[in-house]
Amino acid sequence: MQEGQFAFKIIAMAKATIAKDPPLPANAFVGKPGPPTDKELSAALGPARSLWDQLLTELADELKLPAREWNSYSKKAGWSLRVKRGDRIILYLAPLPRAFRASFALGDKAVQAAKAGGLPKPVLKIIASARKYAEGAAVRIEVNNVADIPVVKQLAKAKMDN
Repeated sequence: MQEGQFAFKIIAMAKATIAKDPPLPANAFVGKPGPPTDKELSAALGPARSLWDQLLTELADELKLPAREWNSYSKKAGWSLRVKRGDRIILYLAPLPRAFRASFALGDKAVQAAKAGGLPKPVLKIIASARKYAEGAAVRIEVNNVADIPVVKQLAKAKMDN
């Protein structure tokens, strides 16, 4: 293989990797030393703040998930809100500019329950392609409209029940 062909192959492999695993939008609070204030959260989320509040209210009322705590494991990662049942983390909510990401670590039983729950096809595709870790499949849903809220609640219920 000639040098030019080798470089082309490397570039093609990099593009395939990026296409398979596109970068996630950056957390709105990367580099912030402390958890965001309510005012900072509203500024970052913009119109998605109402979705944030609606989701947290519905998780507390319908799924009995009122426990929450801000967490950051690195300045480079930013801050996320852990939504918990007792000591168990059910999901993470990461603020993004004008949206937020709901992240789950779903075990095999939770994945099967989620797949059987009638979720939209794009969500099933996200679940099927999720990276697997010891804690479970890393499922991430970007929330930017009201139709995303039932999806996040259904995934939270699948996690809680399994």
